[in-house]
Amino acid sequence: MIWEEALNIYDDIVEACNGFERKGKKMIYTSSNGYMFTLLNKNAEIGIRLPKEEATKFMEQHNTDHYYSYGAKMKDYVLVPESLLAEKEIMVKYFEQSFDYVNTLKPK
Repeated sequence: MIWEEALNIYDDIVEACNGFERKGKKMIYTSSNGYMFTLLNKNAEIGIRLPKEEATKFMEQHNTDHYYSYGAKMKDYVLVPESLLAEKEIMVKYFEQSFDYVNTLKPK
């Protein structure tokens, strides 16, 4: 997938969510409570931060792996498979779940 297409999908998902907005110009992300919780990397891949249990479930259910950005494994992030990007309702659910999760963490 090309980066511009991924950015449009990412923005569309974020616009459908409640309580947060997209940030960044080159590094695209969402954040709350001092934590980033979704990212779009330079390889046009979307990552979502989830609690460990949910991350494991997500990776098993969607046959995916951990998320990497700029060569580094992002702790607690899962890679969203391209096949899931067309499922906007499901993606909104995961983005909002991630938002709720970081708001349970101690503020930075």
